[in-house]
Amino acid sequence: MPNASFTSLAVVLAVAFVSRLLLGLFPRVRVPGVVAEIVLGIVVGPNVLGWARADEPVKLVATIGVVFLLFLAGLELDVDHLHGPLLRVAGRGFAVSVALALIAGLSLSAAGLVKNPLLVAVALTATSLGLVIPVLKEADAIATPVGQLVVAGASLGDFGAIIALSLLFSRDTSSSSARFVLFGVFVVTVAVIAWSIARAGRSMRISQVLVRLQDTTAQIRVRAAMLLLIGLVVLAEHTGLETILAAFVAGAVVSVIDRDAMKTHPQFHLKLEAIGYGFLIPVFFVTSGIRFDLNALLDHPSVFARVPIFLAVLVVVRGVPALFYRDSVSDRERVAAALLQATSLPFIVTATMIGVEIGAITSANAAALVAAGLVSALIFPALAVSFLTTAPVTADTMI
Repeated sequence: MPNASFTSLAVVLAVAFVSRLLLGLFPRVRVPGVVAEIVLGIVVGPNVLGWARADEPVKLVATIGVVFLLFLAGLELDVDHLHGPLLRVAGRGFAVSVALALIAGLSLSAAGLVKNPLLVAVALTATSLGLVIPVLKEADAIATPVGQLVVAGASLGDFGAIIALSLLFSRDTSSSSARFVLFGVFVVTVAVIAWSIARAGRSMRISQVLVRLQDTTAQIRVRAAMLLLIGLVVLAEHTGLETILAAFVAGAVVSVIDRDAMKTHPQFHLKLEAIGYGFLIPVFFVTSGIRFDLNALLDHPSVFARVPIFLAVLVVVRGVPALFYRDSVSDRERVAAALLQATSLPFIVTATMIGVEIGAITSANAAALVAAGLVSALIFPALAVSFLTTAPVTADTMI
């Protein structure tokens, strides 16, 4: 990339900065930052102003951005919450989501609205943990029964959708059976790596060195996390799996191993989030807006009409499982849970991007699905907060 221009990347970074600054200056405007970044990306992209394009520098940083996004999503995975009655309830809800997604995909295909029903079904099963968790924290509901149920359901949705996308729609040309075998190799290798890291972490000498170097220019814990992330991404590439799976697993491994019970490195996660949310991830979302096929959405009324259809299907697929929460939360909290679980954008963007690359979805349908995700991220969290803040206090009957 010796003659590459960084002009478009500069525009992308300016959009990432200005979008969040404006939202900070006008806090009453309840627009998720991700939505603002994508919308402004559309505005500065070729479809509107033409100030930026997805050239090589932008694509490279955006690719690392989506990898880091899934890494931080895995880092947010709270294994302590995934057990006992909570896991059973969330698991039943996710199973229903999968069934409803398959029915929805087949129905949309039968109606001639989508090309590949399975890809659409996979895209509909995920919930945006990165959007849902801040909403629950803002409503002071993250530790409540409804908050824990939503986080558990969203975690299962994200993890299941990422595995399904990686196995069923990999850009690798290997057969499905070969990918399942390679997936087994990947899982075993990750388990060995995780065990080795955990064993090394119990060494007093290594622990002392990590504490001594963690806040110096060495930033040793951050370097170790980056090595694990890129190492698993390389492993995924060599086993024909999608890099997003490796990134999510890398984050989950760090989350499980690095408990920090002694509070020796409380700034570690903040440093990782600074790298991701401060630089890499915004570039991915703004670039998604730049690459968004606005003409395909607006020039064809039939395509534009699919946006409310996809949005309604998303509510059904991810919202209906909240009915399983009736024994643990109030009616209003169930409605809030349904809305939050139906909030999905980053995974839809990622899934449709892969789908367009492998020819499993048209650019028009990809634009309609992303638009539905934008609407869900724009409307559902705000509605959910209104239900949570007026919901009556309920006893913790399950957790």
